[in-house]
Amino acid sequence: MSEAQIAGGHKANINNPNTSEESKQHSKQVLENEFNGGDVPSADDNKEKNPNNVAGGLKATLNNPKVSEEAKESAKERLQQMES
Repeated sequence: MSEAQIAGGHKANINNPNTSEESKQHSKQVLENEFNGGDVPSADDNKEKNPNNVAGGLKATLNNPKVSEEAKESAKERLQQMES
């Protein structure tokens, strides 16, 4: 498992409403002490993203009722840039 994945798990734990405060505090300490506050390179930094997967994610954003209009507009603009 990469550092980015481990840090990501701790970040997810902090934002999970179903985890205890003790667990969240532990994750905060691990991020601070071992991962520079969670500032680690992404696991995908050295990988090229598949354009079809990116487009699919953007299209899903457009159809998700829980996504803000601002995010939908951004997704729409990015899709248009990909198509041109």
